[in-house]
Amino acid sequence: MNPQNLLVELFVEELPPKALPALGESFARTLAASLQSQGLVASDVEPTPYASPRRLAVGIPAVAAKAADKAVAQKLMPVAVGLDADGKPTPALLKKLGALGLDADAAPRLRREGEGKAETLFIDTVAPGASLTEGLQKALAEAIAKLPIPKVMAYQLEDGWTTVKFVRPAHGLVALHGADVVPVQALGLTAGRETRGHRFEARIDPIVLRDAGSYADQLRDEGAVIASFDARRAEIVAQLQAAARQAGPGLQPIDDAALLDEVTALVERPNVLLCQFDPAFLAVPQECLILTMKANQKYFPLLDAAGKLTHRFLVVSNISPADPGAVIEGNERVVRPRLADAQFFFEQDRKKRLEDRVPGLDKVVYHAKLGSQGERMRRVQALAGAIAGKMTNETPGLVDLAGRAALLAKADLLTDMVGEFPELQGVMGRYYAAHDGEDALVAEAIEDHYKPRFSGDELPRSDVGFALALADKTETLVGLFGIGERPTGDKDPFALRRHALGILRMLMERGQGIELSRYLQDAVPVFSGVAGFSDPSAEVQTFLYDRLANLLREQDWTAQEVDAVLALCPQILADVPRRLEAVRAFAALPEAAALAAANKRVGNILRKSEGVKDGSGFNADLLVEPAEIALNQALNAVAPQVQQLYGAGDYTAALKALAALKAPVDTFFDQVMVNAEDPALRANRLALLTRLQNAMNQAADLSRLAA
Repeated sequence: MNPQNLLVELFVEELPPKALPALGESFARTLAASLQSQGLVASDVEPTPYASPRRLAVGIPAVAAKAADKAVAQKLMPVAVGLDADGKPTPALLKKLGALGLDADAAPRLRREGEGKAETLFIDTVAPGASLTEGLQKALAEAIAKLPIPKVMAYQLEDGWTTVKFVRPAHGLVALHGADVVPVQALGLTAGRETRGHRFEARIDPIVLRDAGSYADQLRDEGAVIASFDARRAEIVAQLQAAARQAGPGLQPIDDAALLDEVTALVERPNVLLCQFDPAFLAVPQECLILTMKANQKYFPLLDAAGKLTHRFLVVSNISPADPGAVIEGNERVVRPRLADAQFFFEQDRKKRLEDRVPGLDKVVYHAKLGSQGERMRRVQALAGAIAGKMTNETPGLVDLAGRAALLAKADLLTDMVGEFPELQGVMGRYYAAHDGEDALVAEAIEDHYKPRFSGDELPRSDVGFALALADKTETLVGLFGIGERPTGDKDPFALRRHALGILRMLMERGQGIELSRYLQDAVPVFSGVAGFSDPSAEVQTFLYDRLANLLREQDWTAQEVDAVLALCPQILADVPRRLEAVRAFAALPEAAALAAANKRVGNILRKSEGVKDGSGFNADLLVEPAEIALNQALNAVAPQVQQLYGAGDYTAALKALAALKAPVDTFFDQVMVNAEDPALRANRLALLTRLQNAMNQAADLSRLAA
């Protein structure tokens, strides 16, 4: 009955490599969690996942053979229903007890809870703990059912009749508790203690597992398999680094976590080998060579200390022959035609200028309602010029450069290289534009106009690239919203949320001088010829503010801080970070809570009033109470200082200056009746409060900070 190690393994045909890490983690976590919920494993016990190309497994320490019995308080029925006038069990109660496997002898164990009509009968029983066989059977079924399988396969068992659905056909099931087999079943298989090792290099086949704790060691020693995904990944990293050092000083394998995970999922015992290709291929842009080696062959190109591609690459083999020469030669032979194709595409593409490809964009459909890529290009061109005209910069001829870059930006979609490798759009446009003799800023902008492509990606490097990237994403967002193609729930087929985040990052980090609503309204006229298009600028602005709120909260700004700043719908998003910093600094002041509460009170009063739109009707001669006179004097002293600081962009100092208003504001609300019976007096006091609110809420709506 002592707790022992548990091992469960599903031996299957080759699993989909990109899904393997998630499958292995899910199988281990779900199975362990189920056993924990059944009391067979302590809640703080961590499972050890194992995942290789042909197996999903989990090891769990300290698993009990049987869960402890559990005291259960069983609710029966109201006392008035369960007991008669003499306190004897009624037929209804006896029937309920019988359903629970109890008889009339259990009646003395009844207890009452509650009072009056709510008094209820309970009985304390003991629920026997689950056996490991029962618990593991349930846990195994749950773990299999919850696997994040990308695509289910259907296959028949050996009986020729039974159909099973799983990620890949399963051929073996192991379940060991210590040295004992747990007789569970899954996928038409009955658990045993035999598994299989490496397809070609296993020393013993099948492998008879001694006990649950020997699993990883036996697979390594007898089966030539590193069962742990993380251990196998670490081994590949170590071998890659060692092979790179052997290849030459300063060389490093390309850093690509997704490629590393995929290769880890393809091999059971990695063996890294150094290979090379003809240096003549290095005349092709390195992005093309790297992509074809990674995507098609799963190779790791070697880069020099400057990040430049060399003619050497690393292969992660799944076999370890005494003489690896044949494996090396085979991989070098296989990669050559791939690189030759890239070379051919590059040379052919350069025979035709990008500008000469532009007319062909009119034959490429962009969207059924929004027309061709040529029509889209002309819209982006108009927007890029308009945005460039609003930017404050030192780039000579920015408007013309942005227009030229927009004209050529999509032309590389018609090249052979981008047709073969869509991931290279923009990158190849830069190379071809430079070859055609275009301005360096134009060539650079063609590549950069897709940035930022993902969270954390770098922004365009130049003002030309910035104007073009902002125009491209704005055209997408406004255009698709304008024809009703909005994201709904978790569906966002056009990645509009990603485009919105890109726009927000650019406007916040480099968009000084660009007013959000005006820039969105300027985008609407370029769609004038599109049937069914309606102005979505207000809706797009709301969408952007919603995305911005999420983005800022992810950056550790509080919900209150974000709400206070965005409540004013700031038009220059580059000012938002400084406004947030100012709000945080203001909130730390001793006077902040009282001023925020007063601000909220002012807002409530003004919302209920009619006819007061601003403070322009204020007349100091109508002030009669000492407290309102004092508030006006304090406001006259503070407001110009605050306005000057706002104008200089020093939002933090501006909000801190408001602290001087705390005492006169408190006194005003203690001693002055705002809604006086005299209409002129009431209107004047409301105008004074309007001036106060306007002075306080220039950087943020401080009322949102009130508790």
